[in-house]
Amino acid sequence: MQRLGAHLVFLDESGFLLIPTRRRTWGPEGHPTILRYNYKHDRLWAIAALSVSALRKRMGLYMRFQQDNFTALDVANFLGLLLGHLRGEVLLLWDNRRINRGPAVRQLQAAFPRLHLECFPGYAPELNPVECIWADLDGRLAKSLLRGREELRNRLHASKRRLSRTQQKLRSFVLASELPSPPW
Repeated sequence: MQRLGAHLVFLDESGFLLIPTRRRTWGPEGHPTILRYNYKHDRLWAIAALSVSALRKRMGLYMRFQQDNFTALDVANFLGLLLGHLRGEVLLLWDNRRINRGPAVRQLQAAFPRLHLECFPGYAPELNPVECIWADLDGRLAKSLLRGREELRNRLHASKRRLSRTQQKLRSFVLASELPSPPW
């Protein structure tokens, strides 16, 4: 039930390890590429929301990183901050994870009747454009020697700033998902 003039928001959570993502690369024949890394299983958890304004078709990217896994309270706090940035009705599409159904989220929804929550069908990451954002960030971190969480956080923030500046790139994430084509 999309409302006229509502912001359409896609939301997802993910984690980023210090161990780099392996990607295909070029190298001289017979000389395999050596990828050095710290064998630390430290990670940062991320939550991101990609918004589309109904009237101007303007895209927005909102992200938060933290050391611990997200709880329903963390998700509710993130949504509260997001609602502070977006005016009018907000239609939020996300997966049906337990933390997205917690009491803190239900209380927030009761406090903000302009927030409308809808779930994607069971396990359908191909429908969520935020999955494309995670793939882009993973690509930026691939084959990187990260020395600690702070360096990982700095690289993720830099990538987020880069993405936020480009409406065309944000729009490409929506177009790359398997959602029906938007009218723009």
